[in-house]
Amino acid sequence: MPDLGFIHRFIPATRPGLPALLLLHGTGGDENDLIPLGERLLPGAALLSARGQVSENGMARFFRRRAQGVFDLDDLKARTLELAEFIARARDAYGLAAPVALGFSNGANIAASLLLTEPAALKAALLLRAMLPFEPQPLPELAGKPVLLLSGANDSMIPAGPRDRLAAVLQAAGADLVHKILPAGHNLTPNDLAIAAPWLEQLT
Repeated sequence: MPDLGFIHRFIPATRPGLPALLLLHGTGGDENDLIPLGERLLPGAALLSARGQVSENGMARFFRRRAQGVFDLDDLKARTLELAEFIARARDAYGLAAPVALGFSNGANIAASLLLTEPAALKAALLLRAMLPFEPQPLPELAGKPVLLLSGANDSMIPAGPRDRLAAVLQAAGADLVHKILPAGHNLTPNDLAIAAPWLEQLT
């Protein structure tokens, strides 16, 4: 892979007309983790999978936190900008249109941060187990941008308040939001896949 600022993997598309997926792993993952999920949810799409550049006790993350659910907002801002710059370089290097973010947990939270600060970087976003990373002032302009937020009703890592606040902020910003709260915890379930796959297909 060319040096675009992030360790990453790129898998070219095998089906024309599909948006590329930007795969953003959870804490402790890497650029390989979500490749099988991306291939399953949108077969034939180009896959761009990045490794988070922050280490927390040896586990890769996309931005620092001070405690569980307490984010280092200065670092989040800087890392979000770095990720947006990586996306721009990758689009040039691989000939991609704006991708659809597919993020899980920490990866979903930085995808939400991208939506709130650099919305032009993404065509759409699939946020798996996300919460509001910060209160945006002012609200971004997300008119019509498709966002699917899949939450777990029994998720011990994502409190209901910040989860629902993310949905409210995205709606207030004009996103075309679908938010489903599933009978699940923090881990993904077959229900997530059954909802996410047709939602991604209809983006084509």
